[in-house]
Amino acid sequence: MSGFNVGTRLKQLRQSRDLSQRELAKRAGVTNSTISLIEQNSVSPSVSSLKKILDALPVSISEFFAGEELANAQVFYRAAELTEIGDGMLSWRLVGARRPNRSMSILYEHYPPGADTGEDMLEHAGEEGGVIVAGSIEISVNGDTQVLTQGDAYYFDSRLPHRFRNTGDSDCVIVSANTPPSFAEGGDTQHHG
Repeated sequence: MSGFNVGTRLKQLRQSRDLSQRELAKRAGVTNSTISLIEQNSVSPSVSSLKKILDALPVSISEFFAGEELANAQVFYRAAELTEIGDGMLSWRLVGARRPNRSMSILYEHYPPGADTGEDMLEHAGEEGGVIVAGSIEISVNGDTQVLTQGDAYYFDSRLPHRFRNTGDSDCVIVSANTPPSFAEGGDTQHHG
């Protein structure tokens, strides 16, 4: 599977909801030009800004990247079959994106040095956990910040504000799971401190 076309998918979802770029920008709290540039694939949105836009639709990140669902549930996935849902800097590869009625998300996450989920803390319904497979990652959850290294793990309530940053000088790889299988049950107002 080659690169996912974020711009075309966003435009298709926006038009299917009869929203102008201006209206979507207003709901998401971003500028009109942000929506326009993303739809033209001129910029890759950060995870937090894409999440704001999808919340305004509302569509979950996993639904956004799944596209159409496959009828039969696949069991085994080769590396090339994982769906990339990252932002160009960090890579989040989702297992079974098109699986119907998925009740969890399993991600193979890759953070190069300097990668960051964004200034805006992420908050969404559910729980998430993971194991650091390589490198190190700084994770902030509800004001508590720790650096985790290979073999360390985390598990927290995703409603708590959280952020992931690779402050080291080597790549960080994490295998994580979260439930329910969406990053956002759209429509929740987010308050970032």
